[in-house]
Amino acid sequence: MQTHQKQWEFLENKFKAGQLSHAYLFSGNENLQKKEFAEKFAEFVGCKFPDLMKIDAEDNKEIQIAKIRELQNFLSYKSYNGCYKIVIVNEAEKMNQEAQSCFLKTLEEPKGQTILFLISSKSEILLDTIRSRCQQIKFFGKSVESKEKIEKDIEILAEILKVASENLAEKFKYAKSVDFEKQNLKEILNPLEKYLRYLLLKKVGNNEINNFAGIHSVMENYTISKLKDIINLIEDINNKLFFTNVNQKLALEILLLEI
Repeated sequence: MQTHQKQWEFLENKFKAGQLSHAYLFSGNENLQKKEFAEKFAEFVGCKFPDLMKIDAEDNKEIQIAKIRELQNFLSYKSYNGCYKIVIVNEAEKMNQEAQSCFLKTLEEPKGQTILFLISSKSEILLDTIRSRCQQIKFFGKSVESKEKIEKDIEILAEILKVASENLAEKFKYAKSVDFEKQNLKEILNPLEKYLRYLLLKKVGNNEINNFAGIHSVMENYTISKLKDIINLIEDINNKLFFTNVNQKLALEILLLEI
């Protein structure tokens, strides 16, 4: 596998030496094909249906404890093909607190020839005890996004940047207008955070061209400290979106007060 060659060779050598761990955490930016890498490796070690299980966050929502109990039930049976049983948990950071606590028990009591692959672009959100029980493999590179995704991000960003220069009444009017049944707050936060990070890098002399180059806003005048504060607030809101039943409208209003 040419993509992420060093990571592949590391796991391949461990497999040939019979030294594969029970759990791996693949961390790194989004859209680096970490999930596809895990699927390809499962195929390489001879794991196929029905010994392979994949868990994804559905509709950008959290992974609940029921999914982890399905995982535990899956691992309680012997391999159908007589090889490894493998579970791939994509966007593992979206496991809620209950799910993570339940998953931790699986890590503490590994069974036979099983491998758990956790895929995450925000591994810091996972419990420390989960991270410590997984062998971490970092993936590097820039995220590759589709043209449609880039255009959508720029469209969302343009709307919120317009609101940023308005008065409080207009900001609250905007927050009230968002239909959170159709648009998750995370879809608004992500392009804004990317743009703020672009401005932050620009402030410290990194003028690398990216999707947001050429987009001008009042935020270009923000200090490095203010940019960092807003980015930290976005990260805090994102964490609450993962782990609590946060009021998305209120969270957006709090963010708008800061920008």
